[in-house]
Amino acid sequence: QVQLVESGGGLVQAGGSLRLSCAASGRTFSDYTMGWLRQAPGKEREFVAGVSWFGGSAWYADSVKGRFTVSRNNAKNTVYLQMNSLKPEDTAVYYCAARYRGARLTDPSVYNYWGQGTQVTVSS
Repeated sequence: QVQLVESGGGLVQAGGSLRLSCAASGRTFSDYTMGWLRQAPGKEREFVAGVSWFGGSAWYADSVKGRFTVSRNNAKNTVYLQMNSLKPEDTAVYYCAARYRGARLTDPSVYNYWGQGTQVTVSS
């Protein structure tokens, strides 16, 4: 089992920045591909960003490319999502998720472990 706990959400004005963190425990963190996904009210959960288990590769949804940066610190068992130039349409509950050694995962259904989520609200 992998336990994931997100933090760092909040209310920010459009154009602002937030950094989300996700602390992992339970298994060898460096063996897991990590993803950030989000769900807005009335919408399906969608992929935002992912980082490979070895940390050498990151990938993004087109809607956040150039504004968001995902990174991980395997020594701290933590994955981050730096969000810049936030827009009202980025408002959602953000989840981190994990899958054992997956490659460029974008489908939410393939992630095995999920955090409880953290709310991000961007005001216009």
